[in-house]
Amino acid sequence: MAQQERYGLIGTGSRAGMYVEALSGPHADVAQLVAWSDVNPGRLDVYERDVVVAGHPVPVRYLPEDLERMIAEQRLDRVIVTTPDFTHADFVVRSLRAGADVVVEKPLTIDAESVRRIGEAVAETGREVITTFNYRYSPRNSTLRRVIAEGRIGTITSVHFEWALDTVHGADYFRRWHRDKSKSGGLFIHKASHHFDLVNWWIQATPVRVFASGGLRFYGAENAAARGLGARPERGTGAVGDPFALDLAAEPRMKELYLDQEHHDGYLRDRDVFDPGITIEDNLAALVDYDTGVTMSYSLNAHAPWEGYRVTINGTEGRAELEVVERGAVLIGDDGRVVVDPSMHPDHSPVDEVRPDSERLVLQRHWEGAQVVEIPDGIGSHGGGDAYLIEHLFHRVTDDAPLDRVAGYADGVKAVAVGIAGNRSLETGLPVLIADLELGI
Repeated sequence: MAQQERYGLIGTGSRAGMYVEALSGPHADVAQLVAWSDVNPGRLDVYERDVVVAGHPVPVRYLPEDLERMIAEQRLDRVIVTTPDFTHADFVVRSLRAGADVVVEKPLTIDAESVRRIGEAVAETGREVITTFNYRYSPRNSTLRRVIAEGRIGTITSVHFEWALDTVHGADYFRRWHRDKSKSGGLFIHKASHHFDLVNWWIQATPVRVFASGGLRFYGAENAAARGLGARPERGTGAVGDPFALDLAAEPRMKELYLDQEHHDGYLRDRDVFDPGITIEDNLAALVDYDTGVTMSYSLNAHAPWEGYRVTINGTEGRAELEVVERGAVLIGDDGRVVVDPSMHPDHSPVDEVRPDSERLVLQRHWEGAQVVEIPDGIGSHGGGDAYLIEHLFHRVTDDAPLDRVAGYADGVKAVAVGIAGNRSLETGLPVLIADLELGI
């Protein structure tokens, strides 16, 4: 039997469930969850029950301020960080300096100063930081990477990438802490770092310049007033017949993790998407130049009626086009409710006969007919990528040629670099050179 590594987990919101399940089940032979921490003891209670049900020892609890003591006392090999984005840098740096490697949920962090702090700690300690870019492991994205790596469209010249978030998933960023740009970096950081990482990885290039535009044009109080939406509920729970309301009481897992735990920390998971004071954008666009001479045009919309993405990669010998429909439509049931968190409930997608859930990769070389490239089946959520990511993560896979899906510290930096530069471009109205941000890439 392989030797078990000792893991600690900090942050036990919904995303932590993937790691707790893996460490209590299929990967318990190589990895053991021995300690965890959260500011909210009620959420730890929920996960403690899950671990007991799985028949595993209950991890030792620590307060976040006792992270260093947790690492020392429990002899941790790795710390998994699944806390809000603005706290990532602090926990990553403290973990590294206390003697543990780190697995951090994307994004690595939210601003240039925090990137530099993490970079200094990595250089000082020589320890490992893995950023969990699960979309690399989705078979459709891996297949596109293979097409490019095999030279089937020649040398890459340009990329067009469009991502649509619907009024279920997209709206959710405007209910929770992500709505505050000082906590999430906005969707350029929190969401689009996924997308920028995919492009960096697909074309094996480093971003060097960003020119961005965008704004809050659908959600928020001013936009609601301009469209005459009238009075809004303070929160979604208990709001009847409102398609933008998230009723935490209606989803058992959301209820036990959030609604039932509000009295501990006051965090409201179901705030109205048309509140005043929302500081993130819901429409974003960017032109990104790369060190290989490639230019990408990128757009993100967070209030589309369907969810998915389209990417076109042009080369000197042809073109590859990937279209993914993750949810063909947002439908409202007879009770006026919709499924709210598809990342937690991937099987609840409604069926749309015109735009069904689908994925299609088309390759067309110059002077040849188009051909559909077969995409293998995936396992689990995020396009079938989570299970493969977890396998690599807990078995410490480093050699993944020719796909090279394992994302280290430098990959995390390159992904957030585009968003950090994009945010600065939004502020100044000018193109931003990533070298001027002094991020170490």
